Amino acid sequence: MIFNVFKNTVLFFVLMMISCGNLPKTKDQKPKPENQQPATYKQQPKIIVGANQIENYLPLLMGKKVGIVANQTSVIFKDNNQNNNTPKYTHLVDSLISLKVNVVRVFAPEHGFRGTADAGEFIKDGMDIKTGVPIISLYSGNKKPKLEQLKETKKYESDVSEGVSQIDVMVFDLQDVGARFYTYISTLHYVMEACAEAHIPLIILDRSNPNGHYIDGPILEKEYSSFVGMHPIPVVYGMTIGEYAQMINGEKWLAQGIQCNLTVIPVKNYTHQTRYHLPIKPSPNLPNDKAINLYPSLCFFEGTNVSAGRGTDKQFQIFGSPFLDNTIFNFTFTPQPNEGAKHPKYQNVLCYGTDLTQTENLNALNLNWLINAYNNTENKSEFFNAFFIKLAGTKKLQQQIEAGLSEVEIKETWQEGLEIFKRTRSNYLIYK
Repeated sequence: MIFNVFKNTVLFFVLMMISCGNLPKTKDQKPKPENQQPATYKQQPKIIVGANQIENYLPLLMGKKVGIVANQTSVIFKDNNQNNNTPKYTHLVDSLISLKVNVVRVFAPEHGFRGTADAGEFIKDGMDIKTGVPIISLYSGNKKPKLEQLKETKKYESDVSEGVSQIDVMVFDLQDVGARFYTYISTLHYVMEACAEAHIPLIILDRSNPNGHYIDGPILEKEYSSFVGMHPIPVVYGMTIGEYAQMINGEKWLAQGIQCNLTVIPVKNYTHQTRYHLPIKPSPNLPNDKAINLYPSLCFFEGTNVSAGRGTDKQFQIFGSPFLDNTIFNFTFTPQPNEGAKHPKYQNVLCYGTDLTQTENLNALNLNWLINAYNNTENKSEFFNAFFIKLAGTKKLQQQIEAGLSEVEIKETWQEGLEIFKRTRSNYLIYK
């Protein structure tokens, strides 16, 4: 009897201990070993673009006549959080005018000041309705600011002065996407050259490069220089526009080797491996992060008879043509006029191709899509057009694809040039 009572008592205490073990821990309890702690994720510091660091460049503008190279991406974020999907912002031009900066002229790149024009569309000079500031196009026939747009012309032939300055300082603020054939870096070259010739200092408000995490592609050969590729760099060069400006200066790529009086306002909390969501699309046919990531690879199709999705809602996220083998390419789309593509390639014509919207983000150029399209088109002699060589910056890429080389074999021929470029690039980096 006594034994049974003792046994039951012991059993009771055992059960109590087990139950207590399942109760929530009190503050006096020892923490779990490190390998048993709940996973914690360190929050990345917010990226702060150059334009948001007003205190660093406003003193350089006050009391001066200011020119600004800008488009719809040239904004100051109100919440200072560029990673927000729905950011609040004001345009740089509006912000500076409200701060009593004397903005006398705006220069607009391809796609215009508000960023709504088609690729390659003729853009006229005009006036910003909101501010009344004159707008000068840096596309179409006037890719480089003219001296008379920067300085007043001489009143008399005998006048030996350089002319009175219409602009005392130039500000450059454009969101780049890190591909050689994206023309904003060509605009940068011409603005730097014009400023150097007119002895006008240039301030660059730097922004993150969404494709700044890798370097890839053939190096442009000098004889194939054009507005879609001016310098001996690979297709993807892994630099912000501020870093790239330093390279243009340092390598003396401007006319006669002149150099621009350059100041860069760097991005805070950015590295080349920092993933960056563009809160504002940089051009009409790059509507989202996926398109921007695929753009360096798919833009090669612009030099072929294959559509890269202009005239759809998946620009640079799909490709196809009426001439691709529909037993291999079973995705279909029919281009229609839309924003950024008033007359798209194959308008109202059914195209066979591939949908890439669900692909993993690229860390290198993908040539297999281009190679597969060439290998499975109806008439290979009509696949490439003259624009392809300008995009590639060399004749070799087309020749290699026509000769049947694989992606691996083609990329092997790039390596020596890429290693030389990386060494040059390292001299001008601002970010890790």
